[in-house]
Formats: sequence, structure tokens, C-alpha cells
Amino acid sequence: MEFRQFGRTRLEVSAIGFGCWEIGGTYGRIDETQFQRAVSQAIDSGINCFDTAEAYGMGLSEQALARALGSRRRDVVLVTKFGTGYPEMPTRRDSSRRRVMASIENSLRNLETDHVDVYMVHWPDPDTSLDETMRALDDIVREGKARYIGVSNFRLSQLEACMRLRPIDVVQYGWNMFDRRMQAEIFPYCAAQEIGVMAYGSLAYGMLSGTFTADMRFEESDWRSKGGMLGSLNLFRTLFGPDHFPRNLRVVEELKGLAARYGMTLPQFALRWTLSNPVVSTALVGFRTPAEVTENLGALGGTISPADLAEIDAIFARHGAVAVPPGWLEDE
Repeated sequence: MEFRQFGRTRLEVSAIGFGCWEIGGTYGRIDETQFQRAVSQAIDSGINCFDTAEAYGMGLSEQALARALGSRRRDVVLVTKFGTGYPEMPTRRDSSRRRVMASIENSLRNLETDHVDVYMVHWPDPDTSLDETMRALDDIVREGKARYIGVSNFRLSQLEACMRLRPIDVVQYGWNMFDRRMQAEIFPYCAAQEIGVMAYGSLAYGMLSGTFTADMRFEESDWRSKGGMLGSLNLFRTLFGPDHFPRNLRVVEELKGLAARYGMTLPQFALRWTLSNPVVSTALVGFRTPAEVTENLGALGGTISPADLAEIDAIFARHGAVAVPPGWLEDE
């Protein structure tokens, strides 16, 4: 396993991290027994970073992860998030002090632990001042309920504002071949400030698995069945929208040939691409089975040549595929 420094923290994290959105229930049916075996194999293989969130099934993902970790909680860097998924709130978001204090207790109970290693704001809350949120998070650290704090999906101006109030230790942003928006501003800022970066969506929510076909149908309980729509989020429309999906599949077919030059599967090659950016501390992947753990570990080691990085860009251009979706991560 390759380990990387987690920003300025005292933690080192595995280059590949275990993302637990899928077990929360929004990706269709998942066999929890297989998930538990995947968690065990991941730890045995050196994966030590596990990421979940209150909003992933409103506690279901955290609870499933706790069952899977058992006594091995002490062997991992545990990250969870709060701040979104509340139907009683006008924006479904709430980062008020009251919510922070309630949510950390819920997460600790769900995760069956007395602290998390990183506690993050999942999405910015337009109705709560950043000062209120940062003060509450600082109190949680002083109380020993979290070792470090972070934010996810914040604009650069919001991230800078947070940093003026209290140092941000870790951030989390989408980063894959089909979404490179963070390269322009966010990643350079994080590098300069030595902030740990967690990259989510490393396999473009399955697009870079290489298993999709033009006539496939997602389960109704799978959010991808809605053609890339997930509320107002601008993360998926250029992936699964009807105008984009067919051309993206053609990109994927060409990328498979490029991966084969390296003796790799497409998921391995895509992960290696994600990890090729030195600002990335860990690339999160959702694992359903032990076999997927074995598969994705094949991404480690070696580099992609500059010529082949340029060829990836040329493949996207040939098919008119979007690598930098317009706008921010959510609608104005």
C-alpha cells in the first residue's frame, strides 16, 4: 500500500480510500455480508481511510460501517460528514451550532466510537454563518470528539473565509477524468495551504468502471436511473444526462485500449489517473465486494506518461465529451 501525508495533520492515509456512500442505500441493493468482507479485506490490504456521512442513508451507512469494522475501528482513519439531508430545512442543509452538536453525537453513536478522526461539513449551508459553524467544530475538537475538521464542496471564497476563522485540515471534492473543475483554483490553494485532499467520485460514479452499456437500465432505487439528476447538484448531468451518456461510453471504450497498454483494467487506470495529481492524499472508491478491493489495488505503483495523459485529453476532445462541466457543483 502507498501512504500519503494527510495535509498538515499527524495522519498518513492510504492512497486509496474506502468510500461508503453506496452502502447507504442510494445505489440499489448491496449485500451487507459482501460489504463486510470487503471492509475486512481492505484493512488487511493496507487501506486505512474510511469515509462515510450522516446523509448516506441518514445513519445507515455509518451503522453498516460500524458493524463491518468491529474491533478494527482502532486500525483506521475514520471520516464522517454532517450538514445536509434534512427535509425539515428549506435548503435541506443545516450547519448551525445546534445541528453540529446533535449530529456529532448521532454519528458517534452510529459508528460505535468515542471520536472520529475527521469531521466535515458535507455541503455549505447558505443560512448559517461560517463563524458559527467553525466555532462549533473547534469546540468538538477541544472536547475530543474529532481530531481534525474539514469541509466538502465549498467554493474557494468559502474555503478562504473558513481558513481566516479556523485552520481547515482536510477537504473533500469530486475529481476524476470526467470532472476536473478543482484543478483551476481549489487544488492550487490546497497545495499552498497544505490541506489534505480527499478525492471522491474517482471512478466517475461507475462510468469509469467500464461496465456500462447504451441499453443498460439502473435499478429504480439507484439515483443514476434519473439521468444524472440528483436534486440541484451539478455533478452528474454531463455524465448520465441523455445527451452525454452515449458519447461518454465511446470515450470509455477508447480509454480501455489505453489502459491495456499498461496491463491494467480501466478502473485501475482511472484510479491511477486520479492519484497522479500530487495534491490528492486519498482517492475514495466504493467497494461492494472483496473482489473489487483486489481489482482496485492494481492502480497502485507506476505513473501515466505525459504522452498518454495528453492522449486521454485527445480522446475526450474527439468525442465531444465534457471534462470540465460548466458552473459550480450546484445550481445558482
